[in-house]
Amino acid sequence: MKFAVIVFPGSNCDADMYHAIKDELGAGVKYVSHTETNLEGYDGILLPGGFSYGDYLRCGAIARFSAIMAEIKKAAEAGKPILGVCNGFQILLEAGLLPGALRKNDSLKFICSPVKVKVENNRTMFTSGYEEEQTLTIPVAHGEGNYFCDEETLASLKANGQIVFTYEENINGSLENIAGIVNERGNVLGMMPHPERAVDVLLGSADGLALFQSIVKQWRESHVVKA
Repeated sequence: MKFAVIVFPGSNCDADMYHAIKDELGAGVKYVSHTETNLEGYDGILLPGGFSYGDYLRCGAIARFSAIMAEIKKAAEAGKPILGVCNGFQILLEAGLLPGALRKNDSLKFICSPVKVKVENNRTMFTSGYEEEQTLTIPVAHGEGNYFCDEETLASLKANGQIVFTYEENINGSLENIAGIVNERGNVLGMMPHPERAVDVLLGSADGLALFQSIVKQWRESHVVKA
């Protein structure tokens, strides 16, 4: 399996994501510029955290117009796994690949700390390696991670099992403690916590590694040639 780590102007977690895939997961990975217009050679697409385009206007608001986004939408439509972390989550929301929005933290302060995150749905291609309601320790680093959506969208997220991760303690004001959601099809995940920064106990936690392992496991199972 080969992953693409999308690099936007202002991305600063791309190296973390690359390390997690190459050195900890042991899978193929390559940096791909926001100017590229072809993602056909990749099986999974990763949008890292950072401050794309300096977070001007709104977080992710300018990045959504990058040339690569048309290809990311095609990959999503083809059923390929798409993961957006922190700023990557913000970009997926701005691009309409996930519902809702991210507002400034209730405290109006930047939060950078390990947090407890609960697995709400372990029946996705991203979470099959976890137990349902398992508690993970994964760091966050954001100023605009306060997830919000209207009542109709929230009801739909609940009914379809699209709420994948929640905070054990609401750190930023997010509706229903939401930390990560998937699209209806289940192949696009956006989350504020950084699993790529929790792939080795030397980093304080290895709880994020199973997320990437789950993606590879699902990909391998879907590509098994049946006799």
